Amino acid sequence: MKLRYKIPLGILLVLGVAMSALALVVGHTSACSPASQVAIDGEAVKAITYRCYGSPEVLEYVDIKKPTPAADELLVKVHAASVNPLDWHYMRGSPYLMRLVAGIGAPSSIELGVDFAGTVEAVGADVTNFSPGDRVFGGRNGAFGEYLTKRATAGVVQIPDNVSFEQAAAIPVAALTALQALRDQGGLQAGQKVLINGASGGVGTYAVQIAKAWGAEVHGVCSTRNVEMVRSLGADRVFDYKVENYTESDQRYDLIIDNVANHSPLQNTQVLKVDGTLVIVGGAPGDWVGPLLTPVMSMLTQPFVSQNLEGIMAEINSEDLAILADLMEAGQLNSVIDRRYSLAEVPQAIAYSETGRARGKIVINIL
Repeated sequence: MKLRYKIPLGILLVLGVAMSALALVVGHTSACSPASQVAIDGEAVKAITYRCYGSPEVLEYVDIKKPTPAADELLVKVHAASVNPLDWHYMRGSPYLMRLVAGIGAPSSIELGVDFAGTVEAVGADVTNFSPGDRVFGGRNGAFGEYLTKRATAGVVQIPDNVSFEQAAAIPVAALTALQALRDQGGLQAGQKVLINGASGGVGTYAVQIAKAWGAEVHGVCSTRNVEMVRSLGADRVFDYKVENYTESDQRYDLIIDNVANHSPLQNTQVLKVDGTLVIVGGAPGDWVGPLLTPVMSMLTQPFVSQNLEGIMAEINSEDLAILADLMEAGQLNSVIDRRYSLAEVPQAIAYSETGRARGKIVINIL
């Protein structure tokens, strides 16, 4: 074999070996050893923790030490939290590539949950924008617990007086994703026509309401049992995907928010206007190829279409939470709550979330 062929083949072989080694490393799941009994120095509070990746059975309802706020933090007594698909992705360490951040073999943090709403019990010495007794909501790892600490300047705002802890706790991850998908990736303007695929889920129910509040004509896609609910949120038209395929309709949209990824990017472009935008929020299931399939197809499709194909990685920030709080206070944004569970029932709540059949949000009542 000539040298000019040996070199690229050698490079491909090295890359193949490297990728195989990476796959073995990130795909490894450490055994879940028995929980050790550790004496708690100080006041004990309840929380949901996990020490290994797996099904909801790996979640433990345990005593932990009550946290103490740093100088720039709040101590929040959590009244309610909510479940997101993000939670069970971390629980299972899937897709495997996320373990590069979450921990190889086993989670690097034992805390779980992000969305919370509660009451400020104490503030650090440098905190000036919150006081004990304030009702707040936001996002922070470890929301499935009776108490948490949270930096006062990042990802937490006050709950409007007319909004309950349950309503606020359901908001952060899902509603921020909807807001940022519509505004930042989608560039939605009043008068435009937007379609929300997966309009009955957490992100979808908020996206319908936000788009409507901003003056858009909103169409939704959901199953038969959810048609009336999505219509009640303000959707001007609702596709029942069991009887009609929106990608074969005569509609043309300025923006599509795809929370389900059950149609290819190319199929979606067929019902987008020539200068329209597709924002892909959801992905196919799987540990390896599935979650990457839609983003890869999007990148391969983009050079051949006039429309803009976007993905999204939502950011929890106080500025956008304040926008959502204003919408809630004005009665333009409400959380659709499917089921409620106690803190000890978080494993059952996450198991239900994994079915993909939740209408809106699943709330955890802690107090």
